[in-house]
Amino acid sequence: MNSQDETSNSDEVVRFASTPPPASLPSWYPTLLDSISERVSQGQLRARLAVNQELITTYWNVGHDILARQSEQGWGAKVIDRLSADLRDRSPDIEGFSPRNLKYMRSFAETWFSEAIVQQPVAQLPWGHNLILLDKLDDESTRLWYARMALSEGWSRNHLVRQIETRLHERSGQATSNFSTTVPASASAIVQAATKDPYVFDFLEITESHNERALEGQFLQHVERFLLELGRGFAFVGRRLRLDVAGDEYFPDLIFYNFILRRFVVVELKVTKFDPGHLGQLGMYMSAVDDLLSQPEDEPTVGLLLCKTKNSVVAEWASEIKDSLPEEVSCILPSIDELEAELAGADVTTDDRAR
Repeated sequence: MNSQDETSNSDEVVRFASTPPPASLPSWYPTLLDSISERVSQGQLRARLAVNQELITTYWNVGHDILARQSEQGWGAKVIDRLSADLRDRSPDIEGFSPRNLKYMRSFAETWFSEAIVQQPVAQLPWGHNLILLDKLDDESTRLWYARMALSEGWSRNHLVRQIETRLHERSGQATSNFSTTVPASASAIVQAATKDPYVFDFLEITESHNERALEGQFLQHVERFLLELGRGFAFVGRRLRLDVAGDEYFPDLIFYNFILRRFVVVELKVTKFDPGHLGQLGMYMSAVDDLLSQPEDEPTVGLLLCKTKNSVVAEWASEIKDSLPEEVSCILPSIDELEAELAGADVTTDDRAR
């Protein structure tokens, strides 16, 4: 390389753009910054609330369709159960169309028979607020009074419940002329609820994070394939199978049946480091499977907790016997070391495990 080339290369300096210091900007700049920042915040808020309104309107239309078809054909709950299952097959990441929620949609359409009413204060309330109005009130005018009041004052769900239980409408009178139907300030509890409503995320199929959910799905597929390929009696039962426990719905990640052990195996994935509370949730799933799926000749369900973080995978077996598995069970199930070694190959490492 000649000296000219050396000089040329030495003059090639990489430069990074620098941000001008505040003191060098015009005096009107802070006003511009505040104005644009406010516009962005309000735009985000309107977009989120528009999604919530679209969700409520969609739920009303679904409920209206179900109600109309039932009135014409006279069919019962089995169709709703089938409809829920088929909707989940078509959109696996959506949990907002469970049989229970479809029945609420039907009640919602039956309660608010006019779409014009739904388009007003009711559609600006989160779905959870609407469920409270359905469950706790029987009169349409009283429901509408609380809907307007909740919207005007920005009530949280808990506050709405308290006001209904203390019969605020009787203490305040039924007058509604002073109520605003505009959305309250972004700091209000009702806006926070609308922007964080899990039903909204399910509706958009971006539960938690779309990319994170996709990665979870790939990881669970790896677990499913690994257990089935072990050749130790595992049969796949279902992924995120709905379990209805006293009216509450739960969706364990994976359920298997082991024909050698004659018992179900529940697998739950947490994309966090290990927490003892996860075992409590897994234990509840195991009890639910025992109650809802197991036959009299089956042995008690066992569970597998998987905690997947960026740099580690932690596995933990759980049974009705704390801190251990029966010997006849542990010799069939893969060991913790086997599981962690296998799952370490699923785009994660097992360094620095959090126990």
